[in-house]
Amino acid sequence: MAISNSGNTSEELVLGTPAGQSASWNWHPDIPIKTSPLFEFPLDLVAIVKWYVGAWLPITEFGVYVLFAIGVWFWLTPPLLEMETLAVGWVGAIWARNLFMMTAFATLLHFWLYTWKGQGDNTRFMRSVPTMKHRRFLAGDQLKDNVFYTLVSGVTVWTVYETAMWLAYANGFVPILAFSDNPVWFVLLFPLIAVWQAFHFYCIHRFLHWKPLYDRFHSVHHRNVTIGPWSGFSMHPVEHLLYLSSLFVMLVVPSHPLHMLFLAFWLSIATATSHSGYQELIVSNFRTTISAFHHQLHHRYFNCNYGNIDMPLDQWFGSFNDGTSAATKRLLRR
Repeated sequence: MAISNSGNTSEELVLGTPAGQSASWNWHPDIPIKTSPLFEFPLDLVAIVKWYVGAWLPITEFGVYVLFAIGVWFWLTPPLLEMETLAVGWVGAIWARNLFMMTAFATLLHFWLYTWKGQGDNTRFMRSVPTMKHRRFLAGDQLKDNVFYTLVSGVTVWTVYETAMWLAYANGFVPILAFSDNPVWFVLLFPLIAVWQAFHFYCIHRFLHWKPLYDRFHSVHHRNVTIGPWSGFSMHPVEHLLYLSSLFVMLVVPSHPLHMLFLAFWLSIATATSHSGYQELIVSNFRTTISAFHHQLHHRYFNCNYGNIDMPLDQWFGSFNDGTSAATKRLLRR
């Protein structure tokens, strides 16, 4: 039976179920969930344009990280000449900048959603909140555990990768593509980076679900069934090394440091929104999508939705959960 916005709590989520509550979820989006139409054939150009306009304009998560990249490049990055050789000064400045950005972003989001309850339960997926007390977490506290792994391991590994990229740019190992060189490619590279990140994330994520790697490393991240802003970047250091290796695509793709910074922020601070536990951020009359039910399903059911909605790899490899009860039961039987 379909779920209506009136609060029907039937367990069965079927094709055509509108957004609302169910016995399993505090709130869910329209069922079935969808992925990017870019890979659907025959191509529907209208649907593709609507998808990318909705993802990037006018004020969306993608757009915010592009603005972050521009601001950091012009005002919070040492001159390239200074970064030709490894030095504590400029590396420390980048580490401090990354630490501040990650802390400020995740803290403000956690306060708004879970401490101040600024939008109540509006578009929150789970009924529980990401502040569990349990011995499986460091110090028996989910939030402390997540903050530790995010800042101590995550920010450090992120800074190491970014330092390597700055050394490459500064020493001419990677040619820098200016906007004036090819304006079309310069702009198109931003959405193409999202496609690359989806491909890389799926491959690394499936690899980490191989039992020996899962038990030793990825289980640190999956202790978070109910996820929050600090959960997304909370990983074992080995997982951080694998996950952030996506940045090295910039060693072979003609690009500008703005593109590298955008991808770095998408891999790091964007995990605070993608794991927020809410589909939308709502502040007064402003609202924008910040995370996808697609990945919440993965944290809850474990063996589905290893990628994200920018590439249909889960559909192609049989691990896609579209949110229907039938898909969940089928995957749980595997």
